[in-house]
Amino acid sequence: MTIKPAPAANAAAPPMPAAPVRSVRRHRWVIAAATFVAAAGGVSIGLVAAAAATAPVTYRTLTSQQRVNGTLGYSGSYSIVNRAAGTLTALPSPGQVVRQGQVLYRVDTSPVVLLNGSTPAYRALTEGDRGPDVRNLKADLVALGDATRASLKLSSDYFGTATAAAVKELQETLGVHRTGTLALGQVVFVPGPIRVTAVTPTRGTLAQPGTAVLQATSTSREVTVSLDAALQGDVKAGDQVTITLPNQDTTQGTVASVSRVATTGSSGSSSGSSSGSSQPATVQVTITLRDPGAAGTLDQAPVQVAIITATAPHVLTVPTTALLAQPGGGYGVEVIGPRNSRKILRLSVGLFDDAQGLVQVSGPGLHAGQQVVVPAAP
Repeated sequence: MTIKPAPAANAAAPPMPAAPVRSVRRHRWVIAAATFVAAAGGVSIGLVAAAAATAPVTYRTLTSQQRVNGTLGYSGSYSIVNRAAGTLTALPSPGQVVRQGQVLYRVDTSPVVLLNGSTPAYRALTEGDRGPDVRNLKADLVALGDATRASLKLSSDYFGTATAAAVKELQETLGVHRTGTLALGQVVFVPGPIRVTAVTPTRGTLAQPGTAVLQATSTSREVTVSLDAALQGDVKAGDQVTITLPNQDTTQGTVASVSRVATTGSSGSSSGSSSGSSQPATVQVTITLRDPGAAGTLDQAPVQVAIITATAPHVLTVPTTALLAQPGGGYGVEVIGPRNSRKILRLSVGLFDDAQGLVQVSGPGLHAGQQVVVPAAP
């Protein structure tokens, strides 16, 4: 194999075959083509006259990423339903955070307290009662320091004398009558601390039992993504992601859940026509932030998410820019040999890693430590 010198300026160069463009999902790699000229006794290579550098063939772990748009916000959505009768004398403000044992709002100046629990308040709680709401209450009383774990026996859902005594301690802290009984409407159970997003009534209006007083979310930051349903199999809970925030800072996250239910939408139609183009089906992906503080103070914001969808550990790699399109399809690389000799090795490609600018390769004669030609930096 010999290297053919570049043609003179007045010589007609043979036509160069069109170089195929590698497309992996949305990524395009424009690959320089080499012109092959048949010659007696061998094959000569007409190299495109251009500045070039070299890079080593190495073993690396590669990852493939899917980049999608997402929305930064808060997890959970709660509608706080009032159970007390009277006049609303105090209400929280949107954006306010209310935690376990704190006053959420007031009816006739009496506090309505936020407690942690998954069972909504639906009855007065008094000595002799049993149920999951009693178990919620007992756990709250211990967490607030009004009783000990041993005294209330948290494994039991029974409201006994020790529970009544602990309720009196809570009522004393709140500045209300120490009855040992919780009236319906005196507490609100939600799974954890909340962040108020909207308040429906105004102070001075009647507190209507059974109607929503306010809307809230949890205080946990999350990112939601509407992922193309065709890519559902590429993403699973536990996958690591990189989130690019509106200020272009990045932070890490973890896929918490991938919905199994696909939804579709349709674009709006003009002139009142009922026909409209159908949008691709999507599934919701929920992502938790490894460092919630990195999201700043934005209540909601658009973000970009890079989800790792495939990994190829310890594989032979070359820079993607080293690939040369071959006549008839496929790829090769130009390898530097002894005494600066050069030859084209055909190869097979695997995973493309956009972040590192590398591609998985394999083929006869290719091994780690070789130097391959890449375009020189401008």
